[in-house]
Amino acid sequence: MQNSLVNRGKPKLAVWKFASCDGCQLSLLDCEDELLDVAGAIQIANFPEASRAVIKGPYELSLVEGSITTPHDAERIHKIRRSSKFLITIGACATSGGIQALRNFKDVGEFTRMVYANPDYIDTLNNSTPISDHVAVDYELHGCPINKHQLLELFNAFLNRRKPNISSYSVCMECKMRGNICVMVANGTPCLGPVTHAGCGAICPAYDRGCYSCFGPSEDPNMRALSTQLKVLGVSRKDIIRLYRSYNANSEEFKRESIVHEDQ
Repeated sequence: MQNSLVNRGKPKLAVWKFASCDGCQLSLLDCEDELLDVAGAIQIANFPEASRAVIKGPYELSLVEGSITTPHDAERIHKIRRSSKFLITIGACATSGGIQALRNFKDVGEFTRMVYANPDYIDTLNNSTPISDHVAVDYELHGCPINKHQLLELFNAFLNRRKPNISSYSVCMECKMRGNICVMVANGTPCLGPVTHAGCGAICPAYDRGCYSCFGPSEDPNMRALSTQLKVLGVSRKDIIRLYRSYNANSEEFKRESIVHEDQ
C-alpha cells in the first residue's frame, strides 16, 4: 500500500530486450548517482535486467534495446507498441539492426549450418532489422552503447514534455571541442568521424585511432566524399566495405555506400 502511494502519479517505465548484448540497458544502471533521481521521478515498472518485479502496463514510456531477428520478436514488438504511449529505441541494434545485421549481406542459412550442429532447430529471420521497420518509433537514441548523459537528457525531456536536446553534428565537431588532431589529416588513418553521429566524445580519435561509427550516420552525411578520401589514403575497396559494415552496417546510408563499392 505504501509503495503504491509513493508511486502514484509517476509515469511507468518499461525496458525491453530483443537481439542485443544488453550494453545499452546497462547504461541506465551506469547512471549510478543519477539513478536515484530517475527512480524518484519515474516508476521503473518492468526492467528484467535490474529486477524480477514486474508491474503490468500500459506504460507511459518504453525503452527498447535490440533488433528483430526471429518471427517471435516480430510479433512481440507489436504487443509492446500497443502497451506503450511513447516508444524509444536505444542503441545500434534497435536503431539500425546492429552488428548482427551483417547477416543481411549473406545467406543466413549458410551461417546456421556452419555454427549449429542441428540448424533445423534454429528459427530465425533472413534479416536483422531495426525496430522502426516494424512499428512506429517516437525517438531514436544512437550508440553502441548509448551515452548515459544522453539517456538522462532523454528522461528530462520526457518528464518536461519537450524535445531532447541531443546534438546532431558529427564526431569531427567533438574532436574540435576536445582539441584532437585530425587522425586522417595528420596520420592518414581511416576514420568515419566525418559521417558519424556525435555522442561518444571522440574517444577513439583522442587515442590516435579512427572512428568506427559506434553512433551511426550523422545527419545528412556525405558518404561519397569520405569514400573518395579513403581511396586517396590507399584504403582498398574491400577495406572500405568493412569500414561501413560494422555496428551500423544496416543503416541506410552505410548500407547503400557499402553496396556501391561491392558492385565495383
